[in-house]
Amino acid sequence: MSNALRPERAPGWLRPLLSGVRGVDAAELVRHRMLPPSDGRRAAVLVLFGEDPDHGPDVLLVERASTLREHAGQVAFPGGGADAEDADAVATALREAEEEAGVEPEGVVPLALLPDLFVPPSGFIVTPVIAHWARPVEVHAVDPRETARVARVPLAVLADPVHRIRVRHPSGFTGPAFVTAGLLVWGFTGGLLSALLDRGGWARPWDTTRVMDLDAAWSAARAGRQEVAGS
Repeated sequence: MSNALRPERAPGWLRPLLSGVRGVDAAELVRHRMLPPSDGRRAAVLVLFGEDPDHGPDVLLVERASTLREHAGQVAFPGGGADAEDADAVATALREAEEEAGVEPEGVVPLALLPDLFVPPSGFIVTPVIAHWARPVEVHAVDPRETARVARVPLAVLADPVHRIRVRHPSGFTGPAFVTAGLLVWGFTGGLLSALLDRGGWARPWDTTRVMDLDAAWSAARAGRQEVAGS
């Protein structure tokens, strides 16, 4: 399978996003201003947009296992470090999405690459790959030792102001986050997702003064998960 980008194959509802990220600078996508080290580890994530007849456009997210050494319990786009045999960032993102969530690479159309983004906690230099899920399949946590949960989250739900907050980390860092369906999306993923909602034209006005400490946000997410389980 060719890993070449195919922006011309984007559905109409994704084209505003491709226009919105054209020429975007890394500083517009992350909150910090730290420059990546020259020897940083390369990684890629798959920002996979699909469409469901019941809930409309969505994005695929995974919840990391709580036992992992890095980013334990965090919600993220499928992805990870590059392997020597990966031809490029697209190959890395597709491989990781298959290994983590059972995504079939043949059903994914890579559309665009975002600028390399530095993630200070892990030291990764991450290339986000925007893609369209042309032929979705049932996804699941392939290896419970790495992935606790996989979810297709509707963009309309993420854009709902009820689900949007800002999270304050103990270090003092504060950034955009989402609390929905028992998931807390914050940090690198929360910031990037917020920027993509803006640039895709999906964002709605929300209360940016609604700030929660990280522990309180985790508690709110866990309470939401119990409500989902009990419904």
